[in-house]
Amino acid sequence: MTARPANAHQARLLRLLRDGGPNSRAQLGDQIDLSRSKLAVEIDRLLETGLVIADGLAASRGGRRSHNIRLAPGLRLLGVDIGATSVDVAVTNAELEILGHLTQPMDVREGPVAVFEQVLDMAAKLRASGVAEGFDGAGIGVPGPVRFPEGVPVAPPIMPGWDGFPVREALSQELGCPVMVDNDVNLMAMGEQHAGVARSAKDFLCVKIGTGIGCGIVVGGEVYRGTTGSAGDIGHIQAEPDGRPCACGNRGCLEAYFGGAALARDAEAAARDGRSAELAARLEAAGSLAATDVAAAASAGDATALDLIRAGGTRTGQVIAGLVSFFNPGLVVIGGGVTGLGHTLLAAIRTQVYRQSLPLATGNLPIVLGELGPAAGVTGAARLISDHLFSPA
Repeated sequence: MTARPANAHQARLLRLLRDGGPNSRAQLGDQIDLSRSKLAVEIDRLLETGLVIADGLAASRGGRRSHNIRLAPGLRLLGVDIGATSVDVAVTNAELEILGHLTQPMDVREGPVAVFEQVLDMAAKLRASGVAEGFDGAGIGVPGPVRFPEGVPVAPPIMPGWDGFPVREALSQELGCPVMVDNDVNLMAMGEQHAGVARSAKDFLCVKIGTGIGCGIVVGGEVYRGTTGSAGDIGHIQAEPDGRPCACGNRGCLEAYFGGAALARDAEAAARDGRSAELAARLEAAGSLAATDVAAAASAGDATALDLIRAGGTRTGQVIAGLVSFFNPGLVVIGGGVTGLGHTLLAAIRTQVYRQSLPLATGNLPIVLGELGPAAGVTGAARLISDHLFSPA
């Protein structure tokens, strides 16, 4: 894509078409504060750039029927969601519909060079499948704080070798298109906001419980990143004074007690101590346990697995309760790989938040599981780069 919107009005039109799909000139005029003649000029200029096309006649509203306008169908965006133990890569159109999606196991501790070799290989496979000849832009999510203007990870606790790595610059050169980088939890929040459970929410929290725990904060419809990009790093809020050592170097952090890594460790300890025959059998068969094993054991009625989930949900709920009292969101979304633990986890979180936070903050507060699953991160990544491309140059 060579063109960019020339002004804020054109950028607004492009985002309306992205979020709402094809629309008539008249309907677009209802949503944007422009005179009819000025609107016609801006749409005609966008048509000249090739960013939008005329797409059939709109329904009549009296008088001559106008054409629908839609984003150019050939635009292609790459969304990359790098987690601690897996990577998702997807191709979307300009309206953020996923056209192709791959996921593979991957250890982020292998470092940026190895991880991006895998990402580029997955992107090449998607191109070879015919969903894209090339990419007009790419959004990348990483599981750690990001200095957003530069697209550079900053002191990420679980990402050795990534501190200061020029992710945006390196991938832009490899892919030949603009690249934007953000924390993976922010992208999950953006994905749920665009096409998931948070579509109508302006102020909400999106808590991702994966290998670790993070929180996307959306204020007035915009992601809040903080001064240095570390806003929402709730996994390192202290849950237990002088408690277990955490990967960040402190003690007693929430992540030291819950998240995929902590849950697997506690499940293996329970299996070895003879507290769960179900977990012991799984450990003997596989040699190690993961959060999915705890979920399966809980589904089979294993009391120890259920207790581990409830304890983790209670600790997480304690931290979220503090956030709710401070921020007063209209919605809390729970997502990430550990949400495979399902409603046992959700019930424990809800119970703690509703018990601990003030009734004024929780009286009409939904606490729900995310709708999109693994698609949330790649959708959010595509939205991130489209926000950049659909801004005035």
